[in-house]
Amino acid sequence: MNAKQSNWINRKFASRGMQSVVSATFGFVLLFIIFSIMSPSFRSMNNIQNLFRQIAPTLIIGIGQGYVLITGNIDLSIGSVVGMSCMTAGTLMNRGMNPVLACLITIILALVVGVLNGTLVAKVNLPSFIATLGTMTLARGLAQLVNNNHNTDFIGNTAQGFRDLLYYGNFLGIYSAVWLAIILWIFFNFLLSKTRTGRHIYAVGSNLDAARLSGVNSFRTILLTYIISAFCACLTGLTLLASAGMGTMDAGGTYEMYAVAACVIGGISTLGGSGILPGVIAGAGIWGILQNGLQFVGAPVALRNIIIGTIVILAVVLDIVTRTNSKKTRRLLKKQ
Repeated sequence: MNAKQSNWINRKFASRGMQSVVSATFGFVLLFIIFSIMSPSFRSMNNIQNLFRQIAPTLIIGIGQGYVLITGNIDLSIGSVVGMSCMTAGTLMNRGMNPVLACLITIILALVVGVLNGTLVAKVNLPSFIATLGTMTLARGLAQLVNNNHNTDFIGNTAQGFRDLLYYGNFLGIYSAVWLAIILWIFFNFLLSKTRTGRHIYAVGSNLDAARLSGVNSFRTILLTYIISAFCACLTGLTLLASAGMGTMDAGGTYEMYAVAACVIGGISTLGGSGILPGVIAGAGIWGILQNGLQFVGAPVALRNIIIGTIVILAVVLDIVTRTNSKKTRRLLKKQ
């Protein structure tokens, strides 16, 4: 290996969160091997296809949460936006509306929630935890209200094409929901890593005051991240609707935890300013493989929740410790 190649590798590993991506990817491979040994059925082609289809919604919603976390904020409303989207689109389709139009109306409604979140956090200066806790309740109320506090019945033949495309659809052995997650990830990863908008998002998360002094429009930047988060949550709701074939008011419950878990396991800091979207793939993969693998080996639901919850806590603690030590090291170097 020549010096140029060595410098390129060093720069890549020095980039935001790359070490965490490598660690999470290694963890994913290790877990896959362990569960394959414990249960040969786990590594069957059918289960692998289903595993990726289970990972897809977590990846989609994790992309949006990742954007928000990098700015140093959080979006607790996304699980409720998933439920609201599932119920809204399902109810409209159930009543005979064209699926395309129903999806467009649902996306617009979700984006309104995103705009509200961004405005409350960036303009009104509410703490993101409080602002999105309020909109979380609001969106869940809309999910309950849209069909008079009843789940929507099976969406029927009118929307069969919607289900055939988004749930049953399969291209090159990969389900449509997985393709959707891949396309979204490619686009939003490019936006975050290769554009000025992405640099502004990192700048806001690293130091909000410094970003403002350097000319970054913090309101527009934070607003955009919440709009992206709501959009991704809406698409997640549509995939759940296609999967179930009906709208359920509690759809998306705890999905805000899924999204945060995928992000922090993949190295996106809850303190803002660091992390990359490849980490969300690894984090969502670990989340999915734990859920799927523990089920295959017969672990009870309670134990599954304890294991996954513990991993999330450890990932956040590790992130905080690493960031704190890094700041202390920089202070010592400055004094010297």
